[in-house]
Amino acid sequence: QVQLVESGGGLVQPGGSLRLSCTASGYNINYYTIGWFRRAPGKEREGLSCDSASVGDTYYTDSVKGRFTISRDNAKNTVYLQMDSLTPEDTAVYYCATTQDRCSRYLLSRELFGSWGQGTQVTVSA
Repeated sequence: QVQLVESGGGLVQPGGSLRLSCTASGYNINYYTIGWFRRAPGKEREGLSCDSASVGDTYYTDSVKGRFTISRDNAKNTVYLQMDSLTPEDTAVYYCATTQDRCSRYLLSRELFGSWGQGTQVTVSA
């Protein structure tokens, strides 16, 4: 059974950091493009970043560029989203997703991903 599970969310103070994990079961995530998305209260889902490790393509939207970083642990079949300098505007449910297409701004904006995790809540508040 193909499954993605996010973890690592929680409550953090403004300026703090969190690292989200996305672990795959049923397939090798290392051969897939990973995307990270979020849905803030009252807003539409937003694509944040994608990564195609096999071809070295990585993309970040302007809202997270320089603050968020994708990384992979091949042995654990897990992809991470390191989030630094968090602000209350980053409060949202965060999702990971996979596709076999190549990472691009278009791919992210169209949410052309086939498998999705259930999401993990991130709350940034003092």
